Amino acid sequence: MARKGIGSTSIQEITDTADVGFGSFYNHFDSKEAIAAAVMEEAIESFGAAADRLADTIEDPAEVLAASVRHAVLRAAADEAWAWFLIRTALDRADTLRRGVGRRLARDIRIGLQRRRFKVADPLAATLAAGGAILAIIAGRLHGAIGDDAPERAAAVVLKLLGLPADEARRVA
Repeated sequence: MARKGIGSTSIQEITDTADVGFGSFYNHFDSKEAIAAAVMEEAIESFGAAADRLADTIEDPAEVLAASVRHAVLRAAADEAWAWFLIRTALDRADTLRRGVGRRLARDIRIGLQRRRFKVADPLAATLAAGGAILAIIAGRLHGAIGDDAPERAAAVVLKLLGLPADEARRVA
């Protein structure tokens, strides 16, 4: 699913890769979409928990967000399958900002707005744009369009999008 996308992956390919029988698949999942959701949820939660632990040691909301963005881009560079799965599934659900990475991104931006560290006229649009920017930079890194500085570039872009001056965004990123 990470390589081909959910729609292009057959249940037979899933069961062959997992070395389980076709019937065993249906004992646990109703569809390939259900297994994709379960896999994504687990991958995102484990990633999110690590990002939360990292953020617990930082006071400045801009630095928290920058650290989380860098962590996401670094994780994507280290685990290409996870990165492709994230890109292919992150925006295909109506509840993107209420689950996993989207929930954490929205939370961190909300905290930054409450503390007046971020300045945006439309928080929802800014949060969606920040998520899209992170995914686009991850994709650019996977395609070789962006080099090893992708984590810092992604963090700087997101911080500028949230109203930090360019020089400060680059410094914090």
